[in-house]
Amino acid sequence: MRQSRSIIAALLAPLVASILLTSFAAGPAAATRKIAKSRPPPSPVKCEMPKFRIVVDVGHTPDAYGALSARNDPEFGFNFRLASLITTKLKSEGFAATRLLVTDGKARPSLFKRVGAANDGRADLFLSVHHDSVPDKLLDTWEFDGAKSYFSDRFSGHSLFVSERNPQFTTSLKLARMIGRQLKEQGLHYASQYTLPVMGRYRRQLLDKDVGVYRYDGLIVLSRTRSAAVLLEAGSIINRDEEMEMNSAERQELIAGAVAAAVGEFCERR
Repeated sequence: MRQSRSIIAALLAPLVASILLTSFAAGPAAATRKIAKSRPPPSPVKCEMPKFRIVVDVGHTPDAYGALSARNDPEFGFNFRLASLITTKLKSEGFAATRLLVTDGKARPSLFKRVGAANDGRADLFLSVHHDSVPDKLLDTWEFDGAKSYFSDRFSGHSLFVSERNPQFTTSLKLARMIGRQLKEQGLHYASQYTLPVMGRYRRQLLDKDVGVYRYDGLIVLSRTRSAAVLLEAGSIINRDEEMEMNSAERQELIAGAVAAAVGEFCERR
């Protein structure tokens, strides 16, 4: 059977102690403050790289860790490693004001913490980093480390999501397309299953069929941030082969480099 939540929490404990120290500089009081709906969205400004405020959000929390991979590793760990690398890469490229955002607690309250931290910190860009799975009905079973585990090798690839409810939707879509093009140029393909009826309530409108940008209006971190906002599903960790690739330093570096190149292009055009 799948690992229990208590076992997963124990595995994550050493990581949790250190990562919460890297939370966004806005501080816990600002992060939990109610979102002021009446405040207008920030106007687009010229991108000065050292001052351009980018928030790289680690998807999920140690308590609400997201999906389990085919080998029972929590998605949160994958998200943290890749988001940290993207943050480091952006800073090395001159985006000194980039911040890694790590939140704790249960799933839904943490979403409002993220939005509050980004809005209070007057972010210019918000990028949420995740890793993909599939609906439970599409899962198959196999034995890993002597235990019954779950996988789906049917689908693979990354995907990008934006929300039309975001006050800077057009800008968000431009950035998502730039990231998608950079990933495509690196030989990576996007996950096409979100257009299929089999996805049920997870089915999404495909906005860019060349690079895999989807519309997802219901995501709080996309719809309620006042800056341009993109969510990246970097790859499928429920796919057994792709899980191994997503765990490799080579794939993580490739994705981080593609994201940094896209943000650099975005900044130049801005």
